[in-house]
Amino acid sequence: MKNPLLSLAPSDLRALADALVAGRLAPPYSPFSLQRVVNSSLAGSLASGLQELAASGVSPSGLSRVLELLADSVATRPRLEDVVELVTTGPDSAASAGRDTSVVVRDLFHNAQDSVTVVGYAVHQGQRVFEALAQRMTDRPHLHVRMYLDIQRNLGDTSASTELVARFAHNFRTHQWPGGRLPEVFYDVRSLERERSKMAVLHAKCVVVDNAELFISSANFTEAAQYRNIEVGLLLRSSTIAERLLSLLSDCVAAGVLKQAL
Repeated sequence: MKNPLLSLAPSDLRALADALVAGRLAPPYSPFSLQRVVNSSLAGSLASGLQELAASGVSPSGLSRVLELLADSVATRPRLEDVVELVTTGPDSAASAGRDTSVVVRDLFHNAQDSVTVVGYAVHQGQRVFEALAQRMTDRPHLHVRMYLDIQRNLGDTSASTELVARFAHNFRTHQWPGGRLPEVFYDVRSLERERSKMAVLHAKCVVVDNAELFISSANFTEAAQYRNIEVGLLLRSSTIAERLLSLLSDCVAAGVLKQAL
């Protein structure tokens, strides 16, 4: 069960800390004594929580310090809605649900400064979807772009893996990529296994920009997914989570699971 102290606003936490320092609040902590410091609706659950701390040996002065630290932490913690944003594709009637997928992807590509990582399962109409990214690569020659894409072996196709990779690379260069400077492109070698029981697909769909912003979505990099389907995703502003994802991909490259096609 969540400790009731974790639900208090910084002002309430500091009010409790001040009352403990001033001696207006002391063990045994009761709902009645707490009603003079915080809202009466919270007094009962808080009394129980404070009594547990007192029973474990936490002194009033020690508790006061803990409450001050907790108040500082809550006050400086960014709001969830400031670091996580809902992103959707859908009919016009659902436009208010969140920012549009195509707009978010285009903005991420357009504003990239140093690096872009794209992970996608299906790519169709790539010349439209990746237009902003290709232009950004032209504008910023040092921009490092790496893509992890799925190469599929159709049922019954017994072609050599090298031939399938060559076909994919040719199609990507000539039909999916709109720019002159190509990104690095990797694929999952297991996707080309001939035995279906050993086959795996690179099914993730996400974008990481500058090791700081991370967009995870159900949307493929296709015209339909970006503009027409019902798709849901989250845009996160967290260098920690972005770097964890990039580390996962790098580990897969090092292990030989992901291999470069372009």
